[in-house]
Amino acid sequence: MSIRVVVGTQWGDEGKGKMVDYFAQSADLCVRFQGGDNAGHTVANEHGVFKLHLIPCGIFYPSCANLIGTGTVVNPDELLKEINELKKGGISLDKLYISEKASILMPYHVDIDGLTEKDVEIGIGTTKRGIGPAYAGKAMRTNLRFEDLADNVYVRARLKKVLPFINAQVEFLGGEAYDADKLADKCAEWYEQLKSYIVNPISLVQTYKKQGKNILFEGQLGVMKDLDQGIYPYVTSSHPTAAYAAVSGGFSAKELDDIVGVTKAFSSAVGAGPFPTEMTDSEASVLRGSGQNIDDEFGARTGRARRIGWLDLVVVNYAAQINGLTALALNKVDKLDDLKEIKVCTAYELDGKILEYMPNSRDLYKVKPIYKTLKGWDKPTTGCKCIDDLPQEAKDFLKFIEDNTGVTVRYVGMGPDRKDIIL
Repeated sequence: MSIRVVVGTQWGDEGKGKMVDYFAQSADLCVRFQGGDNAGHTVANEHGVFKLHLIPCGIFYPSCANLIGTGTVVNPDELLKEINELKKGGISLDKLYISEKASILMPYHVDIDGLTEKDVEIGIGTTKRGIGPAYAGKAMRTNLRFEDLADNVYVRARLKKVLPFINAQVEFLGGEAYDADKLADKCAEWYEQLKSYIVNPISLVQTYKKQGKNILFEGQLGVMKDLDQGIYPYVTSSHPTAAYAAVSGGFSAKELDDIVGVTKAFSSAVGAGPFPTEMTDSEASVLRGSGQNIDDEFGARTGRARRIGWLDLVVVNYAAQINGLTALALNKVDKLDDLKEIKVCTAYELDGKILEYMPNSRDLYKVKPIYKTLKGWDKPTTGCKCIDDLPQEAKDFLKFIEDNTGVTVRYVGMGPDRKDIIL
């Protein structure tokens, strides 16, 4: 038995979907442990190209059960869309499960998010999918959970109790108030469509543990977007770090066997906030791509062009410390193929002092990255099947990362497909 967690070590968009898809080949249960449909995990396999927002990437393997975990917030309409798209693609949903303890993301959560983002003074560049308001509702204890849907009388009474508070917020932001009875009717529709997927998550996870099965936990975004440890306030509203997999799964964190940090060979970010190694647009265009290829740097959920920067090992080291990484999966190494020189940030300068640790979020705006310039390989790496096939300069790049993080690069991604991985 193994319990493996896949987390992002940067700002998100590191290629976690590809790695989870790869690991799911040997997994018996795949659990999405946090976030919502703001995620965009792109998976390219023999079935086609899919962009998953809520459903775990293990769904493509008939032998792998898939749980949308307790720590997620789930928009039922978006989930139903995703289910239908997968069915059209010939993918079985027989082993898809939803935690009864997961919070329901309601239409008013989406409204509050979108209306808030209209205000440039308080907007932070969210996906406007309602994720933050849904987690806020969870903390305020105004949310419904999937376990509630079985009792529409309770749902109706609950909505009539909490909606005055929620409607006051919606109307203050310029939106229209919601009707409790209409929302309760909508909840009844959701239940009829989704009730076959709703399960007790603790029972499910513990059953797989007792049977000695392999369990895979899939995170969304990266450490720099963690609510507590990230670049606050430019963060998500959950915890995309390894320890939260145990919280969402309902077991002890000491039982985690393998914590794989997915890292991109350069950096990217979406939305506002500090980004120390950011390139100019002219420099970034080479790594960003045109948007015509599935692995170009444009958001799978939003389509927004990502901000691009050099690899920042201060960030990766920070992720290694917080997550307790046992291995790195380095993606998109092939994107560096045409570069004669590659910069890697190894420290920051702040007010004349050298920092090898993560400063506070405000100081991140002021730091100057200290770079080590490495020789590029200036030749294609696509088609390389093992480490020995890589140019020497590429091998030097990998070793430099290992030497400066203390974490082994166990997997090297050279393209978007699950087959494009060097072990």
